[in-house]
Amino acid sequence: MTENIYKEFGICDEVFELGERILEKIKNRFGKIDETAEYNQMRVISAMQKNRVSAPCFAESTGYGYDDMGRDTLERVYADCFHTEDALVRPQITCGTHALALALGANLLPGDELLSPVGRPYDTLEGVIGIRPQIGSLAEYGVKYRQVDLLKDGGFDFDGIRAAMTDKTKLVTIQRSKGYQTRETFSVEKIASIIKFVKQIKPDVICMVDNCYGEFVERTEPSDFGADMIVGSLIKNLGGGLAPSGGYICGTRECVERCAARLTAPGLGKEVGTNMGLMRQLYQGFFLAPTVVASALKGAVFAANIYEELGFKVVPNGTESRHDIIQAVELGSPERVVAFCKGIQAAAPVDSYVTPVPWDMPGYDSQVIMAAGAFVQGASIELSADAPLREPYAVYFQGGITWAHAKLGILMSVQKLYEEQLISLK
Repeated sequence: MTENIYKEFGICDEVFELGERILEKIKNRFGKIDETAEYNQMRVISAMQKNRVSAPCFAESTGYGYDDMGRDTLERVYADCFHTEDALVRPQITCGTHALALALGANLLPGDELLSPVGRPYDTLEGVIGIRPQIGSLAEYGVKYRQVDLLKDGGFDFDGIRAAMTDKTKLVTIQRSKGYQTRETFSVEKIASIIKFVKQIKPDVICMVDNCYGEFVERTEPSDFGADMIVGSLIKNLGGGLAPSGGYICGTRECVERCAARLTAPGLGKEVGTNMGLMRQLYQGFFLAPTVVASALKGAVFAANIYEELGFKVVPNGTESRHDIIQAVELGSPERVVAFCKGIQAAAPVDSYVTPVPWDMPGYDSQVIMAAGAFVQGASIELSADAPLREPYAVYFQGGITWAHAKLGILMSVQKLYEEQLISLK
């Protein structure tokens, strides 16, 4: 009966049987993922109980949002869960790029220097920093930028980092996930090592981690190892598929206070900001996040193994440990990238009939194709895939609120490639 239901989606016997063979091979890894999800679920429940989350926390606030118990309690829950002094968790933060721009702009002043010790940042951060000129960039405000590329083996260039740091280096930004690169995602352990290194050189330097796609993948977070700020989006991991908007910044009290002043206004800070009636979704999404992340991880491991079996380079590979929910697959041609995305879109519960095509997307310097039939627009914790149309023509698969949906999407992507004679199953 299971095989027949997949046939209704157009998945042929050969593709289905390939998927079943791969599942038999990786089923032991799923148990490990579930163990981590269980651990992180207890972390979330503990933080909610400690802060006495109650039904009145879900009440809507309006206007200025003064005395918003739900908003303030949620921020204490985040701070306790991630072991930080404070947190800013707001639906007014529109996306991960906005959260990062907020954290950088609030904590860097004219004449300060920003250092990336992990190479070039994600495409949309280039405009924020001013690597690619944009109105309102940090460069326009007199913030200097330095960058130390990774070594050829993907390791940190500690000598280069030491040489790049000056007395004006105010903030070090570390991107955990790979973005549109095919490097490895950094484990929390590796992030901890670079934080320790830069703080030995300059103890007062602010270490900010772009934590997008990495939350709840491991049992610890960068904030457990000296990160002054961890930053991300609520339409990724921590929103659990329910948050319709928002971002978070967890960190030291001073850093978060500056971020709040930048988000609202100096002198107002965290005291204002209506919750827009979204409190229940933000709480419940956070509660569900460990399990949702586990489903996405299972999908990523399945995708890595099935495409490795088909002969493609995948990052991470089929056996490596996981440090985020993103799976990169180097498909080698634009035609394969488009076919892959067609398969992901065809598996969607929303807009499954739409054909994704490459287009000029704001914040990117090359055309991007995106497949995402999501309940929340752009929510990459939901089943989605995207790729810049440039060499090595790698597609980035992520999300899947349920494992069953992630499985369907991956099989549909293989089916589309097979139908268009872009792969062989023999």
